[in-house]
Amino acid sequence: MISRIGIVGFGRFGKLAAKYLKRDFKVLVTDLEDKQKEAKEIGVEYVMLNEVCSCDVVLLCVPISSLEGVLREIRNLLKEGCLVIDVCSVKEIPCRLMKEILPENVEILGSHPLFGPDSASESLLGRKIVLCPIRISEESLSKVKRFLTSKGLKIIQTTPVEHDMQIAKSLILTHFIGRALLDIKVSEQEIDTLGYRRLLEILETVKHDTWQLFIDMNRYNRFSSKVRKSLIEALEKLDKMIEGA
Repeated sequence: MISRIGIVGFGRFGKLAAKYLKRDFKVLVTDLEDKQKEAKEIGVEYVMLNEVCSCDVVLLCVPISSLEGVLREIRNLLKEGCLVIDVCSVKEIPCRLMKEILPENVEILGSHPLFGPDSASESLLGRKIVLCPIRISEESLSKVKRFLTSKGLKIIQTTPVEHDMQIAKSLILTHFIGRALLDIKVSEQEIDTLGYRRLLEILETVKHDTWQLFIDMNRYNRFSSKVRKSLIEALEKLDKMIEGA
């Protein structure tokens, strides 16, 4: 029976996860920075890394670029039989690293919540989460699914490769366009259209996310470069067609 959940990484998503998980479990959190004040405000306990690793479930809410270092740091601290779950927006590399680095006596589940602090601050109802089972028993996986479903989440179970192929378009492409719009300082206009206002909505999905997240999701997803280049080529083609019309 799961009684304690530990969270490594108390950034924006770590705080969101703690906010929801504390309703059903005792939640212990840790971070490279001292975030005791933030933990107290949310109502969870801030502890050292070794105590977080003694929990039944350990949730890794760290940047993709930091994951390997964190895995090497925790691998000898984890409780035997515990379940380790990552929440990276890329799945192929994180899942491979967890399988290679973590000991055989712990279970591993890759996940990607398709929501964040901005979209799920009030409710999880109807939000999606991707699960990539790597080394986990059917019993443990069923428990995770039942819990997530009870919170109103829609579960998508797939492979790390399939996840990265699809997310290269659905998430990375959106962020790429959003960052470009930010760079040219797109903003609200008095004279606008519904289509323009919808375009501005893309900004809301990227403006609060860190530059590190943007770089990591592109660098660690082997399908992202092809998608970005296809968009750039299409834009250049359209521009040439307009100039030559």
